[in-house]
Amino acid sequence: MKDQEARAECGGAALFEDPDFRAEDTSLFSDSSTPIARLQGDISWRRPQEICQSPVLFPSNINMGHAKQGLLGDCWFLCACTVLLKNKQLLNKVFPPDQPQWGDSRYRGSFQFRFWQQGHWTDVTIDDRLPCINSALCFSRCHSPTAFWVALLEKAYAKLHGSYEQLWAGQVSEALVDLTGGLAEHWSLGESGSEEDQQTEQDSDQVRRRRLDLNLLYAVKDDCALSCSTHSTPGGVSELDQYHAMTVIEWLDVKKVSGGEVRLLRIRNPWGRCCWGGAWMWSGEGWTSVDPDFAAELQARVAEGEFWLDEAEFMSHFDDVTVGYPISEEGHLKSIHTGNLLTHNHQLAGRWIKGHSAGGSRNSSSYSSNPKFWLKVCERGEVLVSLLQHRKWRNTETYAQTPLEDSKNTKHQHYQAIALHMWKVEKKRFNLSRMLNKPPCASSHCHAYEREVLLCKHLDPGYYLLIPSTYQPGAEARFLIRVFSSSSTSLSALKSPAPSLPLTTDGEWETSYFQGSWVEGSTAGGSRNFLSHWQNPCFPFTVCDNPAVTSGVNVRITLQQSRPDTDLHPIGFHIYKVPEGHPEQTIPRDEDPVASCIPHCYTQDVSLSCSLPAGPYTIVPSTYQPDCSANFTLSLARRIHRKVVKSQERLGKAIQEVSHISVMRS
Repeated sequence: MKDQEARAECGGAALFEDPDFRAEDTSLFSDSSTPIARLQGDISWRRPQEICQSPVLFPSNINMGHAKQGLLGDCWFLCACTVLLKNKQLLNKVFPPDQPQWGDSRYRGSFQFRFWQQGHWTDVTIDDRLPCINSALCFSRCHSPTAFWVALLEKAYAKLHGSYEQLWAGQVSEALVDLTGGLAEHWSLGESGSEEDQQTEQDSDQVRRRRLDLNLLYAVKDDCALSCSTHSTPGGVSELDQYHAMTVIEWLDVKKVSGGEVRLLRIRNPWGRCCWGGAWMWSGEGWTSVDPDFAAELQARVAEGEFWLDEAEFMSHFDDVTVGYPISEEGHLKSIHTGNLLTHNHQLAGRWIKGHSAGGSRNSSSYSSNPKFWLKVCERGEVLVSLLQHRKWRNTETYAQTPLEDSKNTKHQHYQAIALHMWKVEKKRFNLSRMLNKPPCASSHCHAYEREVLLCKHLDPGYYLLIPSTYQPGAEARFLIRVFSSSSTSLSALKSPAPSLPLTTDGEWETSYFQGSWVEGSTAGGSRNFLSHWQNPCFPFTVCDNPAVTSGVNVRITLQQSRPDTDLHPIGFHIYKVPEGHPEQTIPRDEDPVASCIPHCYTQDVSLSCSLPAGPYTIVPSTYQPDCSANFTLSLARRIHRKVVKSQERLGKAIQEVSHISVMRS
């Protein structure tokens, strides 16, 4: 059908042509580094009604609606698409229903899709012009030649990534998360990954990635999305080369004639043709060991591109599997470990910034500067915590040098090596440095070049500290922390806006001491959670402009309470920048601190090292609850340069005069 006929079909209105993803080479290729680059000049763009007479989105026989891979190396994405055919709610989420299609008077040549990206669902609208060679689709399509939902979904995903070529080589787990908004785990079937895949830490409590035990998935085997992949050519798969992913359609335990059972798995190859030569091929000897009638029934289930194999063959010929968490009709995740519904969820965004919050692994002295999150567990339950980093898009100058269809190199190109650790915090004896020297109560496996890493554990009620990290200090990236749990939980971030720096030994240091007290009903105002916070003592100081210190002025503040160890208050402090034109004693009530030593800790002293730009500041120390009386000492150490010692001495003298005033109210 010509374009003029298509216009007539929709009442003469012009069909939509996407200005942001044109029917041009720019939508096909990013750097021409993959085998599809040879197709330049051969591809034309056609709408479905120009490809076949009666196009539809989905065929009447759903088995004919499964994806069949074309010339694009996106088997990883097509394996994930299978989950949409198993879950009507997810399909409607990704592909909103009741969109006008061919033959409908409302049809205008456009379709809308949704993909989950960094914590929210993103709308993607495309026109329905599809890449073709000789009037036939050249990339992915349905097994039915008249069904087009797969080709349209692939185009929308390509638009989301920038081009079709950007879909060459990827991870099934990423596509599953993008299509469901849920979680997916990557499990090994063979030996643990190489040192290139996992950065080993001396203090890691889980050095090796878990191997898959299919029995662990029995409770969710009919609901979860399961795929398998190979990184090389195994004995049974005669055509595969390098990375290739397939879908596990079903698995079941079959009784053998001789007694006992054999576990069989039905696999679908997105190529759409069978490439298996094992014992359970169509005429394989494995079928002689089971009841002939049941064998015939199982063989009748095999569609185009599918084959059976037993668990032993599966474990030996494939390298790893990806397991997508089931999602209930109500939209809740179901644990693949227990089958429990995870009815509570939270998410918070964060970022690793070089020189500020990119502290590196636990082997690094700057580890404590990484972003931190509080997890409160209200009652015992199963808790899954995910760390998902944002993708670094390809650098076209370097990507052309990486091997094609190599998932390992692709991961290294796009992601930092990341890990997530969690500590149980005992409320009355919390000290960050001491706590970090202890083993975490849970963690992901060693730092891995993955978009997302997970930890799963049954947790007792209480507070837990989460610390996400990259392996290398200074590695920058944005990330998302997600928590899914069977019981009530809450998630919050610990704010530390000022860059933390280790104190150095170069230059000179000056230390000033302040004496103060919190008095019930007067100067014991409590934390920022209370309106009385500004009744706390305030201690002004000034950071002078010092060009000789190129890395910034290092400041260390220590707050020590004068109470016995058996009767400590939780203490902390905030540092506020004094706005221009305001006296040092007056801070606007809506002013946010530039640095904070929190959470308030049941300990004798708390400290904060930071880098502050020149200007006037005020320190506000506090207990967590108001009306907690205690005396305290506040010490302020600043790095100085010899050429400015005299000016610092004058400042120190002024501070010493201030220190005689034990309480200075704002």
